[in-house]
Amino acid sequence: MKKIPLLAVIAGLTISCSSQKAGVVAANPGKYMNTITADELKTHLYIVASDEMEGRETGSAGQKKAGKYMIEQYTKNGISFPKAATDFYQKVPASFLNARRNQNLPDSENIWAFIEGSEKPEEVIVISAHYDHVGVEKGKIHNGADDDGSGTVALLEIAQAFQMAKKAGHGPKRSILFLHVTGEEHGLLGSRYYSENPLFPLANTVADINIDMIGRRDKNHSNSNYVYVIGANRLSSELDAICTTANATYTQLELDYTFNDPKDPNRFYERSDHYNFAKFGIPSVFFFNGVHADYHKPTDTPDKIEYDALAKRAQFAFVTAWELANRANRIVVDKK
Repeated sequence: MKKIPLLAVIAGLTISCSSQKAGVVAANPGKYMNTITADELKTHLYIVASDEMEGRETGSAGQKKAGKYMIEQYTKNGISFPKAATDFYQKVPASFLNARRNQNLPDSENIWAFIEGSEKPEEVIVISAHYDHVGVEKGKIHNGADDDGSGTVALLEIAQAFQMAKKAGHGPKRSILFLHVTGEEHGLLGSRYYSENPLFPLANTVADINIDMIGRRDKNHSNSNYVYVIGANRLSSELDAICTTANATYTQLELDYTFNDPKDPNRFYERSDHYNFAKFGIPSVFFFNGVHADYHKPTDTPDKIEYDALAKRAQFAFVTAWELANRANRIVVDKK
């Protein structure tokens, strides 16, 4: 596991709660972080990963039903779609989904929600998760509770926390795009479609925080107080340091960098949706709990999720996004 001298990192960085303008009471991200709760995540996940959603196969009726539920939650919390869009959907045509490998996929949609920045609205932080799964195989529903129902509901809670801060007068300085992508299971297709057809210029996209499987533990850990951090240091030393400092300040998870090794045979860095941002030079980090025995099986069900761990990892993503959105300068790209 990668080790970084903690005092050096903290000395070199200042979390945004202490970097407000003189004379202004600093917002405490911990207050809003704590609105991300295990109970609310559980409520959402038992719906998103229910049998009713039929495994959320790309373009299926079940996936569309899950998408409608997500949009209902954003609307309930007063979070809208981006002004430049006409609704919550970025349509991804079947012609694109089947162009490289024809799997007879129908039209599908990415889903986006948006909180505009108060000071630098043109600069955008993307928080992404895929909401598709593998559907029904051999008559059995693959619910995909961890993969990636966990990331899907984490985005709902993170967005709610940012919206609560905004209502209290502490909205993010930069804009935040909450991006639920389709077609991940068929080759990162939805995120590739967004990166090739972005709503906001990629030059103005500061970073991507990608959340894919954060509700379980793998065989390498005896408890769930950890998360794998993948890619944070590949393009930006500042993104890596922000993750470390945010965690040390607020969540105290064990940050496991095992799969960040470029020589790791699993190649997880190339296997989730952040990669379609990183390949365009956008600093990206992937939060992950590792593979478990129920991966891509019908036994990946909501009752097996460790909801306290899911909440803590979602909180970590939130405070990382908070710093990215509120720091004085956008993070540098200082690595190839």
